[in-house]
Amino acid sequence: MITTLRQSHLLRWIQRVDTTLFSWVMTHPRFNLWAALSRQLSRSADGFLYPLVALALYWQGYSHLAVVAAVAFAIERPLYWILKNSCRRFRPTECLPGVVGLVTPSDRFSFPSGHTSGAFLIATIIVAAFPESVLFAYSWAAAVGCSRVCLGVHFPTDTLVGALLGVSCAQMVLSYLTAAAL
Repeated sequence: MITTLRQSHLLRWIQRVDTTLFSWVMTHPRFNLWAALSRQLSRSADGFLYPLVALALYWQGYSHLAVVAAVAFAIERPLYWILKNSCRRFRPTECLPGVVGLVTPSDRFSFPSGHTSGAFLIATIIVAAFPESVLFAYSWAAAVGCSRVCLGVHFPTDTLVGALLGVSCAQMVLSYLTAAAL
């Protein structure tokens, strides 16, 4: 009973923080600029480019990282789907009055952000191949996460957990396949 009560308090606190941060983004004086940029950033993580990144890694002699990408996505996508459909957290447009999304999401629930998860997964793999790209790769992935909030389809913690999911899956597969190769 006490654990359930603590969880309930924690979830309400997270929702308050999320709502406050979401409202700050939506009312920021530069919101219109952010929203315009967000559409393009979000599209860059729609997923159609990820197989091209894997092919480019393969052609550049990083075939093991192309395998890492395939295996990591094969783990991440089902985990993402299970989390999304188990938690069933509604999107800001459904639970905050007056919020209008700037894009139409592909599903009803917001937690975690699949765009953010995929972006951080691919960024982690790119950094494994090209460590000098760390700033660019993770800045792009973070911008994708921020774009999903600006578009009104995710709360900040949706993107935070998406980032953790993507990095975790990529690191787990990178570590496992690296250890297996030794």
